[in-house]
Amino acid sequence: MSEYRPIAERIKDYRPVELRPSRGFLSEELKRCQDCGIPFCHAMGCPLHNVVPEINVEALHGRWESALYKLLETSPFPEFTARVCPALCEGSCVQGLNGLAVPARLAEYEVSERGFENGWIRPLPPLRRTGFKVAVAGSGPAGLAAAFRLNRAGVAATVYERDRRPGGFLRYGIPDFKLDKKVIDRRVALMEAEGVRFRMNVEAGVDVSGRLIDDRYDALVIAAGARRKRDLPVPGRDLGGVLFAVDYLSAQNRLNSGEIPSLPPGFSAAGKKVLVIGGGDTGSDCVGTANRQGASEVSQFEIMPEPPAVRSPANPWPQWPRILRTSSSHEEGCRRRWNIDSLEFAPSEGAPSKVGAVKCREVSWAGPGSPPRPVPKPGSEFTVKADLVLLAMGFTGPEETPLMPDGLDAALRGGGPEMRIYVAGDAARGPSLVVRAINDGLECAARVLKDLAARAPARKSA
Repeated sequence: MSEYRPIAERIKDYRPVELRPSRGFLSEELKRCQDCGIPFCHAMGCPLHNVVPEINVEALHGRWESALYKLLETSPFPEFTARVCPALCEGSCVQGLNGLAVPARLAEYEVSERGFENGWIRPLPPLRRTGFKVAVAGSGPAGLAAAFRLNRAGVAATVYERDRRPGGFLRYGIPDFKLDKKVIDRRVALMEAEGVRFRMNVEAGVDVSGRLIDDRYDALVIAAGARRKRDLPVPGRDLGGVLFAVDYLSAQNRLNSGEIPSLPPGFSAAGKKVLVIGGGDTGSDCVGTANRQGASEVSQFEIMPEPPAVRSPANPWPQWPRILRTSSSHEEGCRRRWNIDSLEFAPSEGAPSKVGAVKCREVSWAGPGSPPRPVPKPGSEFTVKADLVLLAMGFTGPEETPLMPDGLDAALRGGGPEMRIYVAGDAARGPSLVVRAINDGLECAARVLKDLAARAPARKSA
């Protein structure tokens, strides 16, 4: 139900493609929300438990400031989730039983933007400080949420980030046409005004030792994400032009922001036949980026079956609907195929060190056993030309760093008796959604605060 800028216009730039909802449209949708009998959106849908009906009724009657405060009671960064959340709440919307769900995400967008425009979202530093200090490793959504909550409770929070700018996957993994990075900068500036410290180009456990963290802080929150990329180890994997999707997306974002003067060699899709392997959101983001770079042709292959157009009986409401989704990037030009297994990367005839084609075959998922497994279809092999292949098959877990359990710095592991280590977000649960990472960061911070509070009497008596 989102409205977008015209395709012919938006593929020429990296500005946001989604338009702000019109007042008339949003008003009618908010009215539909009030027809709900027993809402499931905030209980079964939203990980943050946003009270969607209560927020929407305030917005419907023009009480935007009140709507904002109800939203902020559970969501620290509504401007993020209003742009990149898949809107789990809408999947369990009662109106979705017989028609279209109420677009709660668009309502959240309007509420949060009015909050910034009217100065209702402003720095709120804590009235007093507890004397405790906590280090947060990682500035993605989980790390930001943890630092936000800790700081609001009076704990001095310092965020360590190995990249040049804060935001983690929000900044480097999501294209600008979905999330304008000014939105991140605006929030980080607010957090700094409230007292959160950001130390950029510093990797905790590497550039700052575990012993130093142990000496300076009362606790450490590891929110380093799950950045270990799922690879495709088939013949020809080492050919030039076979890239991980997140590296490709990150390079374009860094170019847009001025971090790098030009794309690395082989990272431009201009004039190339592009094949994206992987059918998820990251693959869709690659499609949109390749089209903006001037690809001559873009295809997206997925080994899993094509999702149904409507809910299957095995996927009833109010579960999240596992249905076919077409993104704004797909609408800009893309050939999609499902049940395709990629077998080999073949070299280009004119440049044997670079990829020129991909050998594939069709599979079915009707084989015996549980869980289902792909079964090759005899005689279904085919070859597709590709000058650039982007592996968008997700992530398998956290990268190996000195801060993760298997590689924890010895000084940190056996350091002072007061040190406590916590893990939040994708680093703990594995690859997931931005909204879940934010919720995990908040919950982790709550646990840290509880433990610090239990230690406070002992600290005072020492």
